[in-house]
Amino acid sequence: MRQIASITVIVLMFLTACGQQPVKQKKYPITKTDTEWKKLLSPTAYQIMVERGTERPYHNAYYNNHEKGIYVSAATGEPLFSSDDKYDSGTGWPSFTKPINSNAIEVVQDNSLGMSRDEIVEAKTGLHLGHVFDDGPKDKGGLRYCMNSGAFKFIKK
Repeated sequence: MRQIASITVIVLMFLTACGQQPVKQKKYPITKTDTEWKKLLSPTAYQIMVERGTERPYHNAYYNNHEKGIYVSAATGEPLFSSDDKYDSGTGWPSFTKPINSNAIEVVQDNSLGMSRDEIVEAKTGLHLGHVFDDGPKDKGGLRYCMNSGAFKFIKK
């Protein structure tokens, strides 16, 4: 038991020295084990949403999708983004100026890969969707919601 406590103290000291704070796990309304998510999600959706991965730019399902419809969570079916708010950001990922309902997503701090970014997660599950940046179209609010296609299912109008 002392060894575990010592290791915990060392890890906390390391994180503090690196300028990172330990992450507190928030409770979300929908929780599942990794095994349950693996059964529910495609391998790509699991890698992106649960493991917080990123798909390759220009090699994903929806970056170049110009059909009318909505993008729903691959995990819950919750409507998240609309084709009405989608635009070509030139990044190779689907980009949106705003969500359908701001309560359906949550912005959390992402300090991975030596960067500090605003991560977008689904509000009901805490699963990773993408990131938001302030380099979007100024006339539409200035935000760019840079999302992963694998976190979505597209429903045509």
